[in-house]
Amino acid sequence: MRIPRDRPRAPLPEGPLTGRRKPWRRVLARTLAACNRSLSGLPPGRWWHRRVLAGLETPEIRLKLVPSRSALSGMRIAFLSDLHAGNFLDASDLRVLFERVAASDPDLVLFGGDLINTRTSELHLFHGPLSVFEAPLGVFAVPGNHDLFWGPEAHEWRAFLAELGVRPLVNQGIRLEFRGTPFWLAGVDDLTEGRPDLERALEGWREGETCICLSHHPDFFFEAAAVGVDLVLAGHTHGGQIRFGSWMPIRHSRFGWHEGLFEQEGSRLYVSRGVGTTILPVRFGAPPEIPFFVLE
Repeated sequence: MRIPRDRPRAPLPEGPLTGRRKPWRRVLARTLAACNRSLSGLPPGRWWHRRVLAGLETPEIRLKLVPSRSALSGMRIAFLSDLHAGNFLDASDLRVLFERVAASDPDLVLFGGDLINTRTSELHLFHGPLSVFEAPLGVFAVPGNHDLFWGPEAHEWRAFLAELGVRPLVNQGIRLEFRGTPFWLAGVDDLTEGRPDLERALEGWREGETCICLSHHPDFFFEAAAVGVDLVLAGHTHGGQIRFGSWMPIRHSRFGWHEGLFEQEGSRLYVSRGVGTTILPVRFGAPPEIPFFVLE
């Protein structure tokens, strides 16, 4: 399927906390990361984070397909985003979470970025827990801004996940089949810290095929909807993490796509509140979630 080169492009994030890291912001980010590591090493922090995880929600979202693609009906997708492993969350927490997901028998498991917090060594927390997944269609992941904390290439991140049976999709796509019906699964680089390239991710996508796209940042939906991608799954926002009604101190989407289901030009976006936290092990008004999608 030909993707127009003059299509609308997703606007780059802006702001002192949500925009691209300039040199002064990198110094600030590393200072906050050092403070974060100190706090996460304290027993009260992990205890409080487990209390937050006790409120985990696992909504089941049913998405209706157009009639010509109804052969995919019944496909079950688990979407995990913003785990921030190593930030108050350890390997035992991951195993409990992953066993809960695996028990629901998803056909496809997707990670929406920010698997780790700020250290590449945090990837080792996944070594045992990832083995619980036996999804028939596989396990896939895209990077988030925290996965790219030390640079946009993330070679170690890709290699480590691939070794554990998770296929990274960084501006790439793959054709999968569910009960003999093909569909296209794409993944793009992070909008804040990476270099997303939708044209590369959709190279090979055929006219009429269902297309599901992973993007850590929800604002990439602006670009994906313009070319008819059926469903974009995103995270990044934590639903605000601390939220009083519609007010939240940090807004990660300039379009207001902070949590839940949205539709634009026939395409749909789901923004997950994710699992973990940043800076402090606190959530208010934005409980953690792992959504499950059932196509029908």
